[in-house]
Amino acid sequence: MEKRRLGRTGHMSSIITFGGFAVGWVSQKESDTAIETALEAGINTVDVAPSYGGAEARLGSYFERHGNSFFLNCKSTARTKKGAWESLKQSLETLHVDHCDLFEFHGLKSTDLDSVLGPDGALEAALEAKKQGMVRFVGITGHHPVFFNEAIKRYNFDTVMFPLNRVHAAHFNDWNDWRPLLKTARQKDMGVFAIKSVAKRVWPGGEEAGHKYNTWYEPFDEAEDIEKSLRYALSQDITSAVLPGELKLWPMIFEAAERFKPMTQKEQRQVIDEVAQYPPLHAPFFDQDW
Repeated sequence: MEKRRLGRTGHMSSIITFGGFAVGWVSQKESDTAIETALEAGINTVDVAPSYGGAEARLGSYFERHGNSFFLNCKSTARTKKGAWESLKQSLETLHVDHCDLFEFHGLKSTDLDSVLGPDGALEAALEAKKQGMVRFVGITGHHPVFFNEAIKRYNFDTVMFPLNRVHAAHFNDWNDWRPLLKTARQKDMGVFAIKSVAKRVWPGGEEAGHKYNTWYEPFDEAEDIEKSLRYALSQDITSAVLPGELKLWPMIFEAAERFKPMTQKEQRQVIDEVAQYPPLHAPFFDQDW
């Protein structure tokens, strides 16, 4: 699988990242299989959060038995120094590791930034953890690329993670347009993770209608559509696309990643036009932490 440099971290990340959300509500056996399959496919980066069900425990059990071979991204929704410190320590304990490579402020919103960066904010905990060898790098995750473009101008985070897909590209607006963010991230030599790369739309009839998959949105689920979606995302200036929360979709994504070739501008326009009938995932959903 192709690898790309994760910005100034220097990590050569697989173009697909293991999304820990997908193992949060499965058995340990299913989780172990997913981990081993991902490693065999060449995936070397994993992203997980305390809010992802039992994902940290599932990964931690595997790491305790086999060791950790991934570049490990941990997350926290805490915004204070004390809260972030406690969250980090608990995550490391649950994951059975002594450090995480990347500590991300999870689901960051514009109303959170002053708290995170200010006195006794979560950033102070992350920087102290770096001094103690518990964290190597610091990043942000969330769903508002336009706000993130401003956030990374205020502080030189090492990585940024946000939604990037062809449906949004058909409906750019004042909260989902990632193009300025990608430009700033490149100028600052940041690693870039894309989420929701195979998302189609919010489930028709509401989230409760979407129990077919472990995703709060309806994903593309045909191999051809998945390949188009992934190719589009990876043809942007990103490092890696995070796998969706549904394990049943992973084999098709693995195959698409192995065959990946960048799209021409004409091909990109074509696959965007093909999905223009779908409305973009809309902002109110992203007031929640997913």
